[in-house]
Amino acid sequence: MLKHGLDPSDARRPERLTLDELARRRQAMEHFLRVASPQLDQLFNLVGLSGCNVLLTDADGVVLDQRVNGADAEQFRDWGLWQGADWSEAAQGTNGIGTCLAEGRPITIHRDEHFRTRNTAMSCMDAPIWGPDGRLLAALDVSSARADQTERYNRLIGAQVAQTARAIEAMFFRASFPGARIVAPGDSVDAAVLLAVDKDDLAIGATRAARRALGLEREGAIRPRPAADLLGRDDDLRGFDKAERAAVARALARAEGNVSAAARALGVGRATLYRRMARLGLGERSG
Repeated sequence: MLKHGLDPSDARRPERLTLDELARRRQAMEHFLRVASPQLDQLFNLVGLSGCNVLLTDADGVVLDQRVNGADAEQFRDWGLWQGADWSEAAQGTNGIGTCLAEGRPITIHRDEHFRTRNTAMSCMDAPIWGPDGRLLAALDVSSARADQTERYNRLIGAQVAQTARAIEAMFFRASFPGARIVAPGDSVDAAVLLAVDKDDLAIGATRAARRALGLEREGAIRPRPAADLLGRDDDLRGFDKAERAAVARALARAEGNVSAAARALGVGRATLYRRMARLGLGERSG
């Protein structure tokens, strides 16, 4: 690539960090790696027996974690698909990890679509993972060593990689706001559209997909806003009415919609609770 001054015929392995440098990078992302680890295990259980290597990188394209079968390890190590290796586009040209990070989207680079000649024996399926601050955080990669890997099979693996990346992103978002409720807009079909809402019903965090869908700050901390404003809910109630509605709604939920049981829990009569429900706009789900 002219932009990076790379030679496609260069047969050298990707540069690797020293053990100390790798340890520092892993430590900086320790919380994320801990959240992601079970998902890497699940993904490897699905694809590992078919000669695939599962890799997780940071935003610079450096491999921080991986799952690989012992029988395939030598091949992937020879290719440089190993912890500590730099697979950025600047270092390797077009490749699954680097191009995914450069373009910020799921991508498959199949065999001779790789820039370097030495990489054209592999197929790489990748998806980006976005952090709770809306910034690119990592790339999830499945690379195949099979000579008979087909593009159709790549599509199946690519779909699973994208799904796993979204799951990791959502799980890390939840873990990043431990004291908040995590909610999604009611009309959203994207599982990655999530808001973190505090005890005062203020939205204090949003995933990248939620930021885009709701017109919030693209990156960094978001300005706290009433969740009702973002979720399109009727917020006409104010002050004590709003607090009372929340208390009644909680009592009904705990009583699984049974008005009589909710009334007893609140210390009021059934008729009184019905009147309050009508005033507060709460419907009866069961008797």
